[in-house]
Amino acid sequence: MTNGTPSRLVDRTAIITGSTRGIGAGIARRFASEGANVVINGRSEAAGEAVAREITNASTPGEAAFIEADMGDPGRITELITSAVDRFGEIDTLVNNAAVQPETGVRDATLEDWNAVVDINFRGYWLLVRDAIEYMPEGSSIVNISSNHSRSTLPETFPYNAVKAGIDGMTRAMAIELGPLGIRANTINPGWIEVDRTREELADGRYEEVEALHPVDRIGQPADVAGVAAFLASDDAAFVTGSSILVDGGRSAVMQDDNLVAYKDGIE
Repeated sequence: MTNGTPSRLVDRTAIITGSTRGIGAGIARRFASEGANVVINGRSEAAGEAVAREITNASTPGEAAFIEADMGDPGRITELITSAVDRFGEIDTLVNNAAVQPETGVRDATLEDWNAVVDINFRGYWLLVRDAIEYMPEGSSIVNISSNHSRSTLPETFPYNAVKAGIDGMTRAMAIELGPLGIRANTINPGWIEVDRTREELADGRYEEVEALHPVDRIGQPADVAGVAAFLASDDAAFVTGSSILVDGGRSAVMQDDNLVAYKDGIE
């Protein structure tokens, strides 16, 4: 244990897609702090190398390397896996996190919108797992990042919301078929997490309003998701597979927002 952080991932290697920023970068930092060698992935070399340098400069137990790959390109997915194996020898954890989210609805989404979301957010998850299996030893783990949109959603989030629901189903299929190989698969379903665009989306006082809709009275941070991902990747979760874990600060447990806010006002 280093600075209060467990060391559950020593000598393991993890590929984390979409990890040049936001939730993915948070997961990479946490995995490296627990001893894992982490493969940073994304389409921006500058951003990816910056995350890798940050992890290296923090003197974490694990190493970090950036490998560029567009998760919408099957050929680049194969190259990502090959490069990771060449560098670290095997793959113990896959974290499928790369995603795009157009602000479109059922009526106005284009075929291009559909293809982009399905190719990156859904097909890419499957291809990464399918092509990596031969390099994953018994005891390996798959962590698919979905969303609370897989359970309840909002207008103008299609087909992102539909694909996120599909990821939960994909995870169950992976858990059933890969379990006999000693590979576990689980989903994390984050709610509101503060990433680059969050403050812009919640301008003009909306940030505080949304915070108040959470029983824990705050919006999540990438570290909140990263802690759950590290647990799922570790032997502490050796009997956990096929599960979808909500990480939303209790937001999905609330029936009426106004009742929660009134209750909080009454106890402050």
